[in-house]
Amino acid sequence: MGKTFAEKVFSKKAGYEVSANDIVTVEPDWCMSHDNGAPIARIFKKIGVEKVKYPERICFILDHAVPAPSSDHAVNHKEVREFSKAQGIPNFYDVMSEGGVCHQKMVEEGYALPGLVMVGSDSHTCTYGAMGAFSTGIGRSEMAGTWATGHLWFKVPESMKVVVTGKFNPGVTAKDFILKFIGDVRADGADYMSVEFHGEGIENMSIAERMTLCNMGIEFGAKNAVCKPDQKVLDFIKANNNAKTDKWEAIWADEDATYAKEYHYDLADIKPGVAKPHKVDNYAPIDEVKGTEIHEAFLGSCTNGRLIDFQAAASILKGKHVKVRTVVIPASWKVYRQLMKEGLIDVFLDAGCVVCNPGCGPCMGNHEGILAPGEAAISTANRNFKGRMGDKESFIYLASPMTVAASALKGEIADPREAL
Repeated sequence: MGKTFAEKVFSKKAGYEVSANDIVTVEPDWCMSHDNGAPIARIFKKIGVEKVKYPERICFILDHAVPAPSSDHAVNHKEVREFSKAQGIPNFYDVMSEGGVCHQKMVEEGYALPGLVMVGSDSHTCTYGAMGAFSTGIGRSEMAGTWATGHLWFKVPESMKVVVTGKFNPGVTAKDFILKFIGDVRADGADYMSVEFHGEGIENMSIAERMTLCNMGIEFGAKNAVCKPDQKVLDFIKANNNAKTDKWEAIWADEDATYAKEYHYDLADIKPGVAKPHKVDNYAPIDEVKGTEIHEAFLGSCTNGRLIDFQAAASILKGKHVKVRTVVIPASWKVYRQLMKEGLIDVFLDAGCVVCNPGCGPCMGNHEGILAPGEAAISTANRNFKGRMGDKESFIYLASPMTVAASALKGEIADPREAL
């Protein structure tokens, strides 16, 4: 009987054959932390171990509140810098023009590679599945323990197979598909499962679109989400020429693998949609929410802060002017420079948008566009929980870059197909 992706990856890492629900102890290839590296460092010091086991496997990327918007954030950043220096951690991305959102940087900088086991102290670490890695978020205590020992235990997850065929119609994107999927399976539909995306619909997607799908894996309970490391992934690795290790391997599930659940979708059936407040699985097709007043539009985040996302938004905004404050935040300085080269920064500025430095910004309510009581925002981010973007009495609608752009022009939730 064939094996799933998760079973094959953990068999390789453990050095013996494993199956779903087995317990294994392995050494993660990479351990990523962001601003929360400071509280993790405090936990690490309580363990009583003087030095981290593998400093070369740790990555620090400051991104959640950059530049520091408060003294508390500044202290956090200082502690990360001091810990990184004391431990001799070479992979540190400070508040400089080489940085960006952690999940974007892990892919850009060649850490995320096929067949690796990657952990991060952030729930959206599952993003790296777009590159064929087994990547998952872990807690702060788990991360501190992994720093100390170099290893971590896992229960090999059962797997879900999502088969996707067809192509998107104009005005419809990967974000629309994943929001619809989450609405169907619900927030706990894949609890502690390895979710594999299969089919020609996925093969036709770009790496950036696959990152959007995998990024949202945690929003329906997945332990990890992954796409096949096909020729597009191999070409991406070759073109970037910056792979941080040669231990990667293009691993994928066997044809006769056994799955706990299976779903099938045709992308031609997907329409623009949103996640209504205050849950990601509170899905609604665009026709049900059109005309809902908004006060802010946000384009960015680790979900939709890449070049193709801004190209899509700019195709709607070019030559027009927004009616509400619209915040644009590229996912990295590399993306920022791409926008500059293509003239998209000017498109956004001419449309009345505010363009900020790369980082997480208002996604978790730290700065650069948080909401006041009673205000509503439409956002390309991944969470719309109460208080996520500021005040607990505000409201967040999640949508694609095209839907956000179309809504910014009207000051109310709008159908992007009507704006094309």
